[in-house]
Amino acid sequence: MPREARTRSFEVSEASQSDLYALVWYNVMSKGEIDMFARYRRNARKPEGLGGRLILTRMNRGGHADLSEWGFSLFPDVCCGRALDVGCGGGANVKRLLKRFDGAKVCGLDHSDVSVAKTLRHNRRAVKDGRCEVALGDVTAMPYADGVFDVVTAFETVYFWQPIGRAFAEIFRVLKEGGVFMICNDADGETSDWDEIEKQIGDMKVYTAAQLQNELERAGFNNIDVHRRPGTSCLCVIARK
Repeated sequence: MPREARTRSFEVSEASQSDLYALVWYNVMSKGEIDMFARYRRNARKPEGLGGRLILTRMNRGGHADLSEWGFSLFPDVCCGRALDVGCGGGANVKRLLKRFDGAKVCGLDHSDVSVAKTLRHNRRAVKDGRCEVALGDVTAMPYADGVFDVVTAFETVYFWQPIGRAFAEIFRVLKEGGVFMICNDADGETSDWDEIEKQIGDMKVYTAAQLQNELERAGFNNIDVHRRPGTSCLCVIARK
């Protein structure tokens, strides 16, 4: 018995190639497959179980790698003794921080125990050497003292920080004076390309550069630089305390 196809049109102008493929696939899936795909997507917010582990592996092996490399290419030359990656996911950016700041202590924070376990495994040598720690926690109430980090990064994660103003205030609190906070997003909120993904995942908001800058300023940050990657919707915002 032929399955019933679902037809739907999307306007995709700046979507990444992987998301373009996903949207094409979505157009020809049955309802049951669409529900399964939506559940897989929702795991991006808080990875759980097998689906969460699959998403984290995809992130580490390519999903976010290009965005991360671009973001780090924009990062200012700073001295760093202690860094934090919030929403550390599969741990690839914790590893990048360890490599960039040789000798620094790097921490990862995530509200998913699956992500914490994956990050620990991905950086097990640094964990063994005492250079890496990973904690389970919420960005709006982080388990760190005031002014302990020189650098804080957030890759593809601020979409899920609620309320985002409280989260930015916490980032500001744990940063040292003069510390740097970098946000890297694959979506800039300037088009409707991500509207369907927001609906599927739930509790997700794609912010524009202006919205992020406004929230950062309210939290106390200054010297905020906004970078856009030509030909894409990628956005990188770098702010100082």
